[in-house]
Amino acid sequence: MPFYEDIKVGQRGELGSFTFTAELIKKFAGQFDPQRFHLDEEEGRKSLFGGLTASGWHVAAVCMKLMVAYAQRHARHAAERGDEVAIGGPSPGFRDLRWIKPVLAGDTVTFFSEVESLRASSTRPEWGIVQARNTGTNQRGELVFSFLATGFVPRRNAKP
Repeated sequence: MPFYEDIKVGQRGELGSFTFTAELIKKFAGQFDPQRFHLDEEEGRKSLFGGLTASGWHVAAVCMKLMVAYAQRHARHAAERGDEVAIGGPSPGFRDLRWIKPVLAGDTVTFFSEVESLRASSTRPEWGIVQARNTGTNQRGELVFSFLATGFVPRRNAKP
């Protein structure tokens, strides 16, 4: 995680990729979203999706996992360089969550995060607030997932 002062609007990062296998789709759905088109290939084919489809919540959970791993990699690289490591704050939420196209068994989705806005916190001077558009694109280049996240990021040398 970079410090607030090091983040620029338009900055874009590739978070990573994930392949949604039939086995993983069914396992997630069995625990968290047991709808027929997430659990059974034939039911998926008969649905408006046309195939076994990953739960939107599965897609969102994978995006979150990759966001955390991305931040951890950047923190590790900063520490290896001897730089001060910024520790991110909480997220007050997200909005505009969209499942744009179905993610079918066998699809590989690559996730990205692009900074849309930055502002200093008016009540907590040690924090900045970043909004980033997080997206997922399948192997055909089709946008399948999107949401706008808000998070607190530390300001360098700021005092609470």
